[in-house]
Amino acid sequence: MIFLIPSLTVYVAMLLYTIPGVQSYAPGIKIFDLLPSGYTYDYAIKFFSALGDEGRKEYLNTQLPLDFIYPALFSVSSFLLLAWLLLKRNEKSSRIFYFCFVPIFAGMFDYLENIQIVLMILNFPDISNAQVILSSAFTIAKSVLTTLFFALLLFAIIKLRVGSTHVKTQ
Repeated sequence: MIFLIPSLTVYVAMLLYTIPGVQSYAPGIKIFDLLPSGYTYDYAIKFFSALGDEGRKEYLNTQLPLDFIYPALFSVSSFLLLAWLLLKRNEKSSRIFYFCFVPIFAGMFDYLENIQIVLMILNFPDISNAQVILSSAFTIAKSVLTTLFFALLLFAIIKLRVGSTHVKTQ
């Protein structure tokens, strides 16, 4: 709980304040974090161009600072939550415990994505196709691992509920 509440608070602040603030400079164009299937070089150039100097500063100085806090909070809180749920029904030596590391890897890819976005903003308009491909790959990896985390979380909750119902009926 100690990491979950700050994680959710930062996430809500990004969703309700910083992301809309950045997107207001480029109406109708989503920021990279909201593109789980990735993006192209042309999309990145279009987005950064539409943001303009002020929008890129907003992205760099408002959204990204929060997005450098969030991955750590998400990773730790999600790891602990999943560990608690999985270990309630499994032995501590169970290999299922390794699934708890999925949100840690998601957070690592989020940091790699954020670093690439910072570099692209600082170097715009001189960004390479390779850099966008790398950033997009980090976005996709983060998205896949985050989705996997939520599937594992759902699995753990269901397993816990089914296990507790099974115990009550015996």
